[in-house]
Amino acid sequence: MDHQELEHKIRSDFKVFLTLVWRELDLPKPTRAQLCIADYLQNGPKRLQISAFRGVGKSWITAAFVLWVLFNDPDKKIMVISASKERADNFSIFCQKLILDISWLNFLGPQDKDQRWSRISFDVGPAKPHQAPSVKSVGITGQMTGSRAHLMIFDDVEVPANSATDMQREKLLQLVTESESILTPDNDSRILFLGTPQSTFTIYRKLAERSYRPFVWPSRYPKDTANYEGLLAPQLVDDIEKGVERWTPTDSRFSDLDLMEREAAMGRSNFMLQFQLDTSLSDSEKFPLKFQDLIVTSLGPECAERYAWSADPRYMIKTLNPVGLPGDRFYGPMFIDEGICPYDETIVSVDPSGRGSDETTACVLSQANGYIFIRQMMAFKDGYSDDTLTAIIRMGKRHGASKLLVESNFGDGMVCELFKRHLIQMQVGMDVEEVRATVRKEERIIQTLEPLLNQHKLIMDPKVLEWDYASNPESPPERRLEYMLMYQMSRMCRDKGAVKHDDRIDAMAQGCQYFIDAVAQSAHQAQARRKNEEWNAMMTAFENHPHLATDALVLGHSFRNIQGGAETKVWDWV
Repeated sequence: MDHQELEHKIRSDFKVFLTLVWRELDLPKPTRAQLCIADYLQNGPKRLQISAFRGVGKSWITAAFVLWVLFNDPDKKIMVISASKERADNFSIFCQKLILDISWLNFLGPQDKDQRWSRISFDVGPAKPHQAPSVKSVGITGQMTGSRAHLMIFDDVEVPANSATDMQREKLLQLVTESESILTPDNDSRILFLGTPQSTFTIYRKLAERSYRPFVWPSRYPKDTANYEGLLAPQLVDDIEKGVERWTPTDSRFSDLDLMEREAAMGRSNFMLQFQLDTSLSDSEKFPLKFQDLIVTSLGPECAERYAWSADPRYMIKTLNPVGLPGDRFYGPMFIDEGICPYDETIVSVDPSGRGSDETTACVLSQANGYIFIRQMMAFKDGYSDDTLTAIIRMGKRHGASKLLVESNFGDGMVCELFKRHLIQMQVGMDVEEVRATVRKEERIIQTLEPLLNQHKLIMDPKVLEWDYASNPESPPERRLEYMLMYQMSRMCRDKGAVKHDDRIDAMAQGCQYFIDAVAQSAHQAQARRKNEEWNAMMTAFENHPHLATDALVLGHSFRNIQGGAETKVWDWV
């Protein structure tokens, strides 16, 4: 092969360029995964993402791709953005080192002192004078605006430090979106993303919804491809369709034994995240409050004595809209005891707020037989106005609530005094009790709700879920989600500021905390005690009113024995 033919192959096929660079660096030949990534970089769409297992060499391959672009057209302008300025500079320095160390790339080096040549930005030798450098490196929070680029490379811009909460991810996504205004309007201009997702709520998922085509290459053939939502590399999909053995390595970069050792050292959840790019296990551990642990059933003025939970698909409620983690659904009870009993106590838990983006939220909760029942919820955007306080009191009166539980952190108890004044004016006999939170909000909510959910002691009326999903119809969809109780519940984790708005989940958790002592009693014990009391009442009825008891047995009807002004129910024993 003569020199001219070789140069043509180098210019037309990035895989050839990459192979030659690897040889110059005394590296083994590029593996199958590396060549597939190289092919996707060259022939992929205008906006793309590459997610591959740790150690495959994504950044090195992309650095070589930058030089291949400049090798073909020295006038191209390229911007490299990373989570930190130091990481972006390292990418730029590596490109410079390749230019200086590889003889057939030396022509891209600086030709005179007027050209830029620093770790922040540099020009390649044949480039025409231009305001923008050939390659510029910048941190994601640095100065991106004011520049122009034909190729933008985002190299690991999402890291745990800047994507732990909804607010951080929203800010990061906004910074990433600025790239659209920096990109030149040429037909061959492109935006490339390299990175490893940190959770299901990664910005890479948002980008996939905005036409950034992902390319996912895990270290092993996955046992279940459903978790990848059709984003696996096409080469791996072909292998799976041909019957490749699952859980075998997808590339020669790491052997099966090496991957086993790494999984043992890192732990399964970390391995699944970093090497399998599967976020499902990570999210299940990070976000402990699950919809499937709820019991969702209609509630009235009385409740059953006992409920049996099941996650069998037969009991899945398909008419409700879940806004939680993928695959998390609502389930109805498998069994409801036929015994009916009144609620032991009903309260209204209130989380007040001022005027602004937060909501004043009120939640009606009842408890009986060790269960806590979520019966109704209301939310208001006008702070603690007279209309809001009046509506909350009316809701409590309608459900027979005996107490208003008000968080006093806001307003230092002022809202409690306002409630007391309205209760007097409306002539409603309801106590007001202040609650002051001292534990950090995220920890407190999870510590309260997680045990209740794990033991399936939390029962919710589906009308609460329907109201929650339909609330704030005037807001854009992404804002509506942030205010939903179920969105707040599913995204709640122990990180500070886990969700942007937490008013609804906080009001519910506050009421549940009040009932924690009551939940300690067993539903079975309560049911047995109640039946024992009714048996004793029946025996007393036989002794005191034998003719009434005989009539009841003959007719097969229950009757009531009036003792001391209180009615005692006698069961139908026929």
